[in-house]
Amino acid sequence: MSGPCVLAIDQGTTNTKALLVAPDGSVRLSRTRAMAVEHPRPGWCQQSATDIWDTVAALIAECVGAADGAEIAALAISNQRETIVVWDAETGRPIGPAIIWQCRRSADRCVALRGGGHEPDVVARSGLALDPLFPAGKIAWLLDSVPGARRRAEAGGLRCGTIDSWLLWNLTGGAVHATDHGNASRTQLFNLETLNWDAELAHLFDVPLQLLPVVMPSDSRFGSVAPGLTALPDNTPIHAMIGDSHAALFAHAAGGARAKVTIGTGSSLMIATAGRVRSLHGLSSTIAWSRGSSVQHALEGNIAVSGHAVAFAADLLGLADEAALTRLAASVDSSAGVVFVPALAGLGAPHWCTEARGVISGLSLGSRPAHIARATLEAVALQIGDVVAALDADLGMALADLSVDGGAARNSLLMQLLADLLDRSVVQPAIVEASALGAARLAFEALGMGLARHDDGQAKRFTPAISADQRQRVTSRWNDAVASARRDAAEHGAILRRERPEPVT
Repeated sequence: MSGPCVLAIDQGTTNTKALLVAPDGSVRLSRTRAMAVEHPRPGWCQQSATDIWDTVAALIAECVGAADGAEIAALAISNQRETIVVWDAETGRPIGPAIIWQCRRSADRCVALRGGGHEPDVVARSGLALDPLFPAGKIAWLLDSVPGARRRAEAGGLRCGTIDSWLLWNLTGGAVHATDHGNASRTQLFNLETLNWDAELAHLFDVPLQLLPVVMPSDSRFGSVAPGLTALPDNTPIHAMIGDSHAALFAHAAGGARAKVTIGTGSSLMIATAGRVRSLHGLSSTIAWSRGSSVQHALEGNIAVSGHAVAFAADLLGLADEAALTRLAASVDSSAGVVFVPALAGLGAPHWCTEARGVISGLSLGSRPAHIARATLEAVALQIGDVVAALDADLGMALADLSVDGGAARNSLLMQLLADLLDRSVVQPAIVEASALGAARLAFEALGMGLARHDDGQAKRFTPAISADQRQRVTSRWNDAVASARRDAAEHGAILRRERPEPVT
């Protein structure tokens, strides 16, 4: 290996990773640290914003210390999306937790806005459904819940941003408050037509615009690392910021893939589109990335609980980890009629049912833990299948295959279930850390250094291996279970609406 490297930070929900990427596309070194997620109330999910920054700084120090004198030309960032932080503009201290994308604490606000008839306008402007997945309602919740926060925000004393903005603020010592078009498009405060923050959306969600960062192209030189804040050389450029799912698509696109699914804590299925596509089947219009004046649009389906469902079920069954659950699932050749709908944080795309809760159905006296384990892996695949069907319908064509990344992409049983239940080929890349690699590629290109495509071995292709009748039986049971979960949610929602009838106007 020769030439300068890019240090890519992939700040995720359950893990933060740092990869030192060489100009030939190889990963010279990799480090990772687990992240704690707190659930202070049912449906609430949060992290310590301070811990997120401290972990990133520690990983940078680890990588610099192990880099063996390699020149680091730039720092690139990919980040968990829709997670929001509000902090003091003078001290840099967070005023509350980082409220992560899985959190449902803004559900009542979303329900009230929907009841007030605002959803069509929100979707038309932002491309996003009224769902607590997105940050706008969470920002308002923080401002209303922390004493004095709204007054300080309106006076210009607070800053707010997604995790990329939070890291950039800390890396630059508070000199730069910015984000990229892709992350901005996930806030539900950004207008996909004007490519600016939207005053009407800000008014609707009660979020002061002065809180928000400057929006820049994803491949910008966002700033420089401030002296003494990290182990990096002073003034190392920060030369790319991009949401993790967007970065993964950027990495896959370099290999010719049209559509990809990132399976991590949740799942994101995304495909680049020639322009904005207005979904008629429950997907989100979004901005994948921007380079200079060029903006790349995409269609996306978000699933709140995917890999997290596997970890949840492993814990529920008293298993050591996800690998143990996979081995248990592989010990049977079917789920024997058991179905698990992991609506543990509501149902995301294409259903968008906030009130839905997890369901295990089809149990009999013959059911065993192995059947629940297999139903869990099937659920990950079947949720993705629902999004794929919506994507096929919006595009008017069937995707020939699907490229997969994220930690769960290493699970060969899950990859085969995907192929079987989606009835199409699934491509498992040799290197699954696509988010960090996508951010590194974006930085290399911004530096005028084309990053070579590097495959550490050959990608593996999984093809369908079950009959149409087998597939139909599994998907039929799944559809019935999802419909049941949605009916239960509708009944629960009706009760809530009777208790809180006043809509937001």
